[in-house]
Amino acid sequence: MEALKQFEKQKYLNIETFRKNGQGVKTPVWFVQEGETLRVWTNAGAGKIKRIRNNGSVRVMPSTVAGEPLGDWVDAQAIAEDAPEAINHVAALMRKKYGLQFLFFNGLGKIRKSKTAVIKLTLS
Repeated sequence: MEALKQFEKQKYLNIETFRKNGQGVKTPVWFVQEGETLRVWTNAGAGKIKRIRNNGSVRVMPSTVAGEPLGDWVDAQAIAEDAPEAINHVAALMRKKYGLQFLFFNGLGKIRKSKTAVIKLTLS
């Protein structure tokens, strides 16, 4: 899929989720690409998870850590997953891509006892 090519070798993507009133909320996040699917690691209580559970239609684009565009917006369908198998699978992919950075931030999350969720993104 041509739209996926712009995410290759990128460290961050900007995901735009939508509030009930239709207002978009943009958030830069770490991600991994697995085949034709993008996966995001996040806190289970994050606003983007709540918005995705309400409306799975999102937009994504490669970005800098600050959310500055590095490509074009692409429509996608998002599913929030919190099953242990999904979390463990994505954790392994994140460790491979981000190494010590991921281990450090994931460790902080465990110290804070925060629950994790993953977002599965399928581009339209």
